[in-house]
Amino acid sequence: MSKLFKHDFREIKKLSPEQFESLFKISSLLNSPNYQDLFLENVIDFIINVINAERGVFVKYDEDKNNFKILSARNINKESITDITEFSSGVIQQVIKKRKAILYHDVQSDPKLSQFESVQLRKIKSVIGVPVFRENKIWGVIFADSQTDRKEFNEENLTFLNFISNLVSLSLDRINRVEKLEEANLILTNQIETTVQIPDIIGESKPMRELAIMLNKVAKSEATVLIFGESGTGKDITAQAIHKLSNRKDKPFLAQFCGSIPDNLLESELFGYKKGAFTGADADKKGLLEVAGGGTFFLDEIADVSLSVQVKLLRVIENKEIIRLGDTEVRKVDVRLIAASNRDLHSLVSQGKFREDLFYRLNVFPIRIPPLRERLSDIPLLTKFYLKKLSGIDFNIDRKAMKKLETYTWPGNVRQLINVLHRAVIICETDKITDEHLIFEDNDNLIELNGTLRDIELFLLKKRLDKFGGNKTLAAQSLGVSVRWIQLKLQEINK
Repeated sequence: MSKLFKHDFREIKKLSPEQFESLFKISSLLNSPNYQDLFLENVIDFIINVINAERGVFVKYDEDKNNFKILSARNINKESITDITEFSSGVIQQVIKKRKAILYHDVQSDPKLSQFESVQLRKIKSVIGVPVFRENKIWGVIFADSQTDRKEFNEENLTFLNFISNLVSLSLDRINRVEKLEEANLILTNQIETTVQIPDIIGESKPMRELAIMLNKVAKSEATVLIFGESGTGKDITAQAIHKLSNRKDKPFLAQFCGSIPDNLLESELFGYKKGAFTGADADKKGLLEVAGGGTFFLDEIADVSLSVQVKLLRVIENKEIIRLGDTEVRKVDVRLIAASNRDLHSLVSQGKFREDLFYRLNVFPIRIPPLRERLSDIPLLTKFYLKKLSGIDFNIDRKAMKKLETYTWPGNVRQLINVLHRAVIICETDKITDEHLIFEDNDNLIELNGTLRDIELFLLKKRLDKFGGNKTLAAQSLGVSVRWIQLKLQEINK
């Protein structure tokens, strides 16, 4: 009790019923789940009303930079003030310097205070202010002023403000703890939702070795990365790998899938919102970009983002700034962006469906994830890893089954391989996988219709080799090519 009430208890008797009522209301707000800015708005409004001030402000003090930031500022009409220059920083500094409350009825006649430009410009006459302490350091200042000589700016109200400063100090401790818990919960929830089936990139083929070199190089930089590749190639795993190799690895990694999500929902998730921004916005909410502060944020399927959201993402990259929905305050964010797409962004730019300036901001360091058909030599490694992960058993896989996996074209890439192996684990009643346990989707025509000329050549070659049991001579005759051509193509596949 003595820590909270640092004043002589006889001073409490001097408080008016109106002051007691305001203190009670402020105390009641301590149990409110609302965020800091809403709480402080109410506090400032109470102060202005009780002491009959024209304006009031709560500023946070940065001791290292010796400057202030408005947490809440209001006028007598209950309108918010966002510009710190509206108030006299010089007078507020007096509270910091003295480490105690100040009260002046006529600052214009005081040479130490009238010298401040803001005092003259705003024609300030009466001021009253008290420090807010946390751990014996000044955390902020509650300050009120008026252009006239206010009789309510007196010792009684100075005592009143000192009680408020102690209550606010306690409330800030509570609110900060709640906010940290909510941020931690949001981070954990997001990480659970974006959990993938493999912890790291697996593969020893030439394309994967080249990819590993690229990832190690870009991870140590702060460059924005654009990952592109077919669906199922592991773009999300690649983004996580960049984060784990970066200097931000001890900070959050958060992700947001952007496909088929309404604009308003995507905006509120990314940027957050202010209370009252829309129906159901009962309290302020931080967006994922704020929560990921100091870490990495992954935007999956960036091509599906609307042009209006693209403008806001451009601001994040260029200025490291966001504005919550329904708010006017600009907030700084320290986050590294990684984006991914399985669509041709160049084409979307030419069609006017994707902003050219955003594309070039994202495409600082492009990374292409090779499809599984370009790294078939990784199939045995991937198969062994996933069979163990899916079942916990060291399965044996016979030669014919492995050959079937190695000669398939995998239009669904690694994700499809996982599905095929998962089905095999369910079907198999022993510890040996045979080709009968491998069930493929009927989607081979995807390669025939959408693949490159090289893809189609390899697709046909593998089909014919499979048809003729690996006999290169018969496969060459059926394709109208030489055996040497087949040998060269097989060497190309296994590089």
